[in-house]
Amino acid sequence: MLHLKSIQTLPETCRRATTSLSLSHVASRSFSRQTIASTRTHRSLDRCRTEWTRHHTRHNLLTSSLSPLYRQSTCRRSLHSTAAPQHGPITRPAPGTGIKVHFKDSKGNLIKTVEANEGDDILSIAHEYDIDLEGACEGSVACSTCHVIVDPEHYDLLPEPEDDENDMLDMAFGLTDTSRLGCQVKLARGLDGITATLPSATRNMFVDGKKPTHH
Repeated sequence: MLHLKSIQTLPETCRRATTSLSLSHVASRSFSRQTIASTRTHRSLDRCRTEWTRHHTRHNLLTSSLSPLYRQSTCRRSLHSTAAPQHGPITRPAPGTGIKVHFKDSKGNLIKTVEANEGDDILSIAHEYDIDLEGACEGSVACSTCHVIVDPEHYDLLPEPEDDENDMLDMAFGLTDTSRLGCQVKLARGLDGITATLPSATRNMFVDGKKPTHH
């Protein structure tokens, strides 16, 4: 490239052409530097993308290998803190050998006296003996339709209700001081002769919103 002092000694026409050539050369070098910088940037981005892809692949493989355990753990956390009891058909004890349970209607009239085994819950017992006690959430502590009123004598023998049960009882129709969810009341020998009174109506938040269902 010609120096400026050398350019100044040339004729006007040549000087202009040479100056233009020099400036073009400078611009070309500047453009080249920008191109190189851009290329380096793209290469850097490509390396980042490649590294991210590798990391993402490793992460997916790890997550895939742990997914069954992760799903099980997540499921446990998303459910109620109280483990939901298993509900379903129960085995009737031989007459005279079981724990007696008295079911009454909202007016205090005896519906039926039945016998069940230790560990059976009030909701399952009611279903086994065709007593009209609803359980919309199937014992998962997500509704208050199995709300019963326990006689004070036996109520004091029951374990304290968990927070999940209390939350559902707050939405129960006709709540009393001795109200419990039938799915959470399990029989023990000391509860022989317990009385479970059905309220006059139930409020099915699980299905009906705030619509009361009369018994």
